[in-house]
Amino acid sequence: METKQNILQTAKEVFQQESQAISQLSQLLNQDFSQSIELIHQSKGRVIITGIGKSANIAQKIVSTLNSTGTPAIFMHAADAIHGDLGIILKDDIVMAISKSGDTPEIKILLPLIKFRGNKIIAITGNIDSYLATQADFVLNVTVKKEACPNNLAPTTSTTAQLVMGDAVAVSLLQLKGFSTEDFAKVHPGGALGKKLYLKAEDIFHQNEKPQVSPQTSITEVIVEISSKRLGTTAVLENEMIVGMITDGDLRRMLEQKEDYSHCVAQDIMTKNPKTIEYNTLLVDALNMMRNNNITQVLVTKDKEYLGVIHLHDILKEGIL
Repeated sequence: METKQNILQTAKEVFQQESQAISQLSQLLNQDFSQSIELIHQSKGRVIITGIGKSANIAQKIVSTLNSTGTPAIFMHAADAIHGDLGIILKDDIVMAISKSGDTPEIKILLPLIKFRGNKIIAITGNIDSYLATQADFVLNVTVKKEACPNNLAPTTSTTAQLVMGDAVAVSLLQLKGFSTEDFAKVHPGGALGKKLYLKAEDIFHQNEKPQVSPQTSITEVIVEISSKRLGTTAVLENEMIVGMITDGDLRRMLEQKEDYSHCVAQDIMTKNPKTIEYNTLLVDALNMMRNNNITQVLVTKDKEYLGVIHLHDILKEGIL
């Protein structure tokens, strides 16, 4: 029976074997890789990625990575392709075929059909003498010496190599295209990563009420304003300009220091020159500012005009951490 120590040792051996195999991939790169990247970059079409079995799973992941980094890509299962899905391929598309052996029956049927249509073929294979390698226009070599599987059967190291080669293709294209953080945000509008790149203070402050008092407002009225607006703070305005800010923390400190606050007004306990952000500030920058200053609320302004309040919870609710 395998002990916990043996289990950990097995996992470490898998990590070691696969990391060594990936490291050796760089030695297999040649002009076919750079020419493939230039071909895709200059193409007016899409990248159609195909495979079967575990290679098909890897193909789908590479498709997702390419699409998310600005290179249009579509997955086409090799078996489905020879039963009607070949119509996915358009005139200007480039086909990337993934296969460890490069000699599967589906690949042997599919490649002549693609070549007849005139589409360029990029092979990702671990067998450079295979049918796929000899028929492709460019070959990306992902040969590995051994699978991490102790029986050298289950695709493990070989699929990792395919995956890493796909990442190398995507990142190379990303840099060649000059794909920016703004471009990334456009194709990831719903995720937390995308929100960090485009969501601004103006997008959320209006969800909250707009607490405000004057410097001469009584403490009782200040308490009511803070309590009713449920943001734990209020701006103090004089002649429409921000002159201070009062938080529920300021109120607690006042109660600790004063037994009688009946004669106190807002200006007696307010924080002068409070932290503010412009309405077009990215929320991730607002979050960093709040963390750096150990505050949970910040006033939002536009050319010094008071617009509203953003609470730390508003930002966290958007999934920005």
